[in-house]
Amino acid sequence: MIQLDLAKSRLRDISSTADEVYSALNIDDAKKEHEELNLEMAAPGFWDDMDRAQDVNKRIKALENKIKSITKVFQSIEDCQVMIEMCRESDDEELYSELDEELNVLAEKCEELRLETLLTGEYDSNNAFLSLNAGAGGTEAQDWNDMLFRMYKMYCERHGYSVEVMDYLSGNEAGIKSVTFLVSGENAYGFLKAEKGVHRLVRISPFDSNARRHTSFASLDVMPEIESSTEVDINQDDLRIDTYRSSGAGGQHINKTDSAVRITHIPTGIVASCQNERSQVQNKETAMKMLISKLVEVKERENMEKLADIKGEMKKIEWGSQIRSYVFHPYKMVKDHRTNAETGNVDAVMDGNIDLFITAYLKMI
Repeated sequence: MIQLDLAKSRLRDISSTADEVYSALNIDDAKKEHEELNLEMAAPGFWDDMDRAQDVNKRIKALENKIKSITKVFQSIEDCQVMIEMCRESDDEELYSELDEELNVLAEKCEELRLETLLTGEYDSNNAFLSLNAGAGGTEAQDWNDMLFRMYKMYCERHGYSVEVMDYLSGNEAGIKSVTFLVSGENAYGFLKAEKGVHRLVRISPFDSNARRHTSFASLDVMPEIESSTEVDINQDDLRIDTYRSSGAGGQHINKTDSAVRITHIPTGIVASCQNERSQVQNKETAMKMLISKLVEVKERENMEKLADIKGEMKKIEWGSQIRSYVFHPYKMVKDHRTNAETGNVDAVMDGNIDLFITAYLKMI
């Protein structure tokens, strides 16, 4: 009977959280907007304006996902209520165990939705551009950069985000010197923006014949994808546009012409490049979109008049600048992995298996 009372108490707490999430996410307004957009889609001539049609389709999908998520939560709450009544009548231990498992899943889903209510920034719901750059450490740092790229791709896969590589520069011997990729999905920027900064790795280097401990660094820059912005006025005279040959596997056309584009905003020194599209025109359009996103992101932090100060305060990709440390040496057991709340350091067992560590770390974030 005590077990049943605890289950009822947990369900009341979850139900209360679900009601708060429903209100915070403005689900009633979302349903109304979804209905209006569906009527707009059904109107004659809707597909005449392709840009507007794509925006509407994207918005409808986002609203459907939001409504579907909270609806499933309330349905699960009703199912748990039925299970509680069944437990009261049958007093079946197996049913108690099933109820407890269902409550755990429900509580986790409610917490995920509650986190979404905190993403109230102007660009939190946007897609995100992520740029990884190897820092101090040579080949070791480039290999670390590759590990981080794999880690964030795994994170995106687990959260249903799609990843598209925009620019890629391989390391001299191993790993990646730099990579820029677009993460597409609801609230991608909101969830990933806190990852911006320098990431530090400590491990026994596989590239050192003496098996010494090495410290490596890589930086991650996170920017929202912005289709267009009236906040930033870009003077074409301030842009330097360079073309170069794309890297990669090649093919009948790609890598045989200077289709890759690099755009430099001269006043700020900000650079955006793209080489994944098949034509120079498409690469230029994507690079311009990335440049606008970077400029808007800079303007969010400070006024454009203070840009010179911002560039002067940017930290180097080396010791003392990291936002998080990944310590693989000395080794620890995987079950002992933990995060230090004050320093942001992550301790985990490696035992020579990077995938094991990535799996352990992803559970913490």
